[in-house]
Amino acid sequence: MTLASVLPLSIPSPPTEWQIPISIPIGQWLPFLGSGTVISIHMYALCILAGIVAAIWLTEARLRRRGVEPWAIIDIVIWAVPLGIVGARAWHVLTHPTDFFYPGADPWAVIRIWDGGGAIFGALVLGGVGAFIGCRMSGIRFLSFADALAPGLLIAQALGRFGNWFNHELFGIPTTLPWGLEIDASNPAYPVGFPEGVLFTPTFLYEMIWNLVGAAALLLLERRLRLQWGRVFALYLVWYGIGRSWLEAIRLDPSEIVLGLRINDWGAIAAILLGVVIWITQSIRHTGREASPYRPGREWRGKDAGVESEDTYSDADFAPTTAK
Repeated sequence: MTLASVLPLSIPSPPTEWQIPISIPIGQWLPFLGSGTVISIHMYALCILAGIVAAIWLTEARLRRRGVEPWAIIDIVIWAVPLGIVGARAWHVLTHPTDFFYPGADPWAVIRIWDGGGAIFGALVLGGVGAFIGCRMSGIRFLSFADALAPGLLIAQALGRFGNWFNHELFGIPTTLPWGLEIDASNPAYPVGFPEGVLFTPTFLYEMIWNLVGAAALLLLERRLRLQWGRVFALYLVWYGIGRSWLEAIRLDPSEIVLGLRINDWGAIAAILLGVVIWITQSIRHTGREASPYRPGREWRGKDAGVESEDTYSDADFAPTTAK
């Protein structure tokens, strides 16, 4: 008798048939990858796409309430999303070098992101660079955009973690809690040395809940404290960093260790510190309200330009003051 049979509330891993792969023969158009190369889009990828769509939709709504031109976000997304994908892959490759750099390794494996392997911290770094470029081109203040994006970003990350459940991955140490995760002992991700039937901590689920609670908290604090000037994004960095740091401590998947900590723990610590720095510096530099989410001289002059004063995310009910 296994723990899974004794504890009926345990979380089963989905059957592999639920992956619903969609095969795309890219080798026909990119021969250097091999004529038989096929991309299979699985449920994990669909969860990521759902997260991107949710984040875009919520951010667009929040920007529009600030008086930003409808769908100006597309000018930012076309930079942020591709660079975010590159950053996610680069972080994964650089933090798992033994998986990609060894005698006889296939050099093209580095770019085959469809085989699995991406990291949110890399996506944040290069995605942030892409967003900055897009904001400069569209005339929108980068920190205004970051504030609008922050809640949707947490929702997107929560949906992405749901994809980890389909992949039977990112679980933590064994647990006796009734909602432990079932992992088939034949699964390549099953930790070596553990007997069959062990339940594992569903860290992907914990992070989903943490992120969704965080999104709600950001929306509430923003409304109550009337936060602007990048301070919503600062809270996002601190919230996500705190959650990720303790979850990393109980995960079992392989990771590079630097000075006794998993590499993503250092990423979480960096996120927390960056959030604190943004909060402090922006609180000192800007004591008034944002006059506009646009940079001076780049304001949209369309017929629907302006903000809705009844929405606390807007600044129409505040007299603009000069920023320090």
